[in-house]
Amino acid sequence: MTGMASSSSVALFSLLCFLSLFLPPNARTETKFTIDAASSRIEVSVEAESPRLSDRQLKHWVQNAADAVVAYYGRYPVPHAFLQIRPFDGEGVRGGRTFSMHGGSIRIAVGNETTEDDLSTDWMLTHEMVHLTFPSVPDEHHWIEEGIATYVEPIARIQAGQFDASRMWFELVRDMPKGLPQEGDQGLDHTHTWGRTYWGGALFCFLADVEIRRQTQNKKGLQDALRGILNAGGDMREDWELEKALQTGDRATGTDVLRKLYERMRNSPTETDLDALWKELGIREANGTVQFQDNAPLAAIRKSITAARTDK
Repeated sequence: MTGMASSSSVALFSLLCFLSLFLPPNARTETKFTIDAASSRIEVSVEAESPRLSDRQLKHWVQNAADAVVAYYGRYPVPHAFLQIRPFDGEGVRGGRTFSMHGGSIRIAVGNETTEDDLSTDWMLTHEMVHLTFPSVPDEHHWIEEGIATYVEPIARIQAGQFDASRMWFELVRDMPKGLPQEGDQGLDHTHTWGRTYWGGALFCFLADVEIRRQTQNKKGLQDALRGILNAGGDMREDWELEKALQTGDRATGTDVLRKLYERMRNSPTETDLDALWKELGIREANGTVQFQDNAPLAAIRKSITAARTDK
């Protein structure tokens, strides 16, 4: 009996190997796996004929994004999230969308020519996961949702040991001007251009972070405000008024920075001298890189913004 079973197994294995020669190189059935993120779970499905990347490589990518969010917030925002990875022809990651349904769901596309190196430098999945950390607010405040995700994503990756602080500051110096008001601007709540939604929102977060640290002698920052909002139940599954979220964040820092900054920026353009602020922070851009000056007035604040938290 053992000999007959063994012969049949060998024959079946040989047949499967032969048939596999005629399958497209990227063909795969849908696969599923689970990622643990602190005390939360992320259920991942990878559609058929998705990227040629292995499940091990995709798991590592998802785990890194989840770890970055946990590093910044101290925990994963929802107890059970769903992630759907879909294919497209090409290279890279694109099309990320996050929804509150099913307790938190993310859809994202990975090209069939994407490499493991591409995944190691991806920021989009972390950006999408950050969306889960803030309550759903009315449409006119979409800038705060995208602004938080834009500003927090690189800091979270730095705190998780996945990104370089000097690169982040270089990119902020390069890109933050996109968030400044242009002609005809009517404030963040009324100017829904791409630049004001993403980078105007990020500018709000950046200015709030620096000012909270000024007022608290660098003991608190935007990270504390955002953790306070999340820990008060303000994740994406909840519908809040923006004022409630800002008040909750201010209570966590013992300041009124978020509310006052919102009053300044919501209905009218607010000028910001970014060049002066970079100088105060000790950041100097030169030849595609940044140089740090640690004797600058706000150098300690610059360092604290990206420093890893010791309290989880």
